[in-house]
Amino acid sequence: MHLSKKAEYALRATIHLGIAAELGLSTVAGADLAEANRLPLKFVERILQELREAGIVETRRGKFGGYALAKSPDSIRIGDLVRLMDGRLAPICCASENAYQRCSCPDEAHCGLRMLMIDVRNAIANILDRYTIAQVVEVTLRKMRRDGVEPPFAAQLGSQAGKPAANKRRADPEDGFLAGLSQLALQASAPDEPEDH
Repeated sequence: MHLSKKAEYALRATIHLGIAAELGLSTVAGADLAEANRLPLKFVERILQELREAGIVETRRGKFGGYALAKSPDSIRIGDLVRLMDGRLAPICCASENAYQRCSCPDEAHCGLRMLMIDVRNAIANILDRYTIAQVVEVTLRKMRRDGVEPPFAAQLGSQAGKPAANKRRADPEDGFLAGLSQLALQASAPDEPEDH
């Protein structure tokens, strides 16, 4: 699977709208979303229009208008967003569950490549369909707070600027979503400290 730029930017915009909602902002201007993602405004607006047509994002007019999530972030699965933007999750069309197309293989039922790609599709779908925008927002904000980084749009709420995070190395496994989710689970299952009376 190769995530298209369109799907990547749709995910980033949706996550940013989830962060804004979590911070208490009712809407975010398209220009602010584009700036937060360092993307051209026209491209972001086209993506947001598709998300609006799919019922994921809504627009509000007026002085404090802009974009907001139309659904609860708990109900927006990452896999659904990827499928909306890119179609299939499978690396090849004959392994797709939702966008199947016959390939040129003479014996598709016994094709080793197809069997392997079905497993790849299943692994990708299991991860992307397991997690929601709400979970990604929670892990992202927790990591930003841990590292003293100001979340996107926090300045609009008048918060203090955070310090930039130290860049350890690229694609550190400890910085992955599942590692962050595991840390949340550990913290949630840890017994509360007894209070002194």
